[in-house]
Amino acid sequence: MDSKTIEQTKVIYGNLMLPGQANIAGNVHGGEVMKMMDNAGGVVARRHSRTNVVTARVDGLEFHYPIHVGNYVMCVCQMVYVGVSSMEVMVKVMVEDLQSECEPKVALTGYFTYVAIDNDGKATPVPSLKLVTDEEVKRNNEGRERYLRYKKLRTQ
Repeated sequence: MDSKTIEQTKVIYGNLMLPGQANIAGNVHGGEVMKMMDNAGGVVARRHSRTNVVTARVDGLEFHYPIHVGNYVMCVCQMVYVGVSSMEVMVKVMVEDLQSECEPKVALTGYFTYVAIDNDGKATPVPSLKLVTDEEVKRNNEGRERYLRYKKLRTQ
C-alpha cells in the first residue's frame, strides 16, 4: 500500500444554497452544511483509502460566519491524520456572497474522522500519509493528539 500526499486526496466541493435548505429568515440550517461537510470529507477519505468509509466522529465544529440563501458554499477538505484504519479530514467551509465583490469568508471549520471498511463492514488498513510541508506536519501532530485523546476516552 503506497503512501499518499495530502494534495493527492484534497477535495473542493461547492453548492449554491437554496430556499429549501434554510429557515424562514433565510439562514441555511447548520445540519444542511454539516451534511455537505460530511459528504465532501467522505470523498477525501475514499480517495485516500480506495474503499468504503463510515463517519466515526465529528470534532471541533465552529460556526464563524452565517450562510444565507443564494450564497455559494465551498467545502475545502484535506487529510490531516491517518491511523491504521481511521482517517481525520479537516473541512473548512468558505461562503461567497455572489451579489457582492467580497472575497469568500470562512463560515465553519471542523474535523471528521472516517474508518475504512471492507465488504463485510470490518475496519481495514489504509495507506499512510506522506507529509510534505511543515504545516502538514503540524496539523498531523494535532490530529494524532486528538486521536490518542479519544482513544484513551474509549478505553476508560
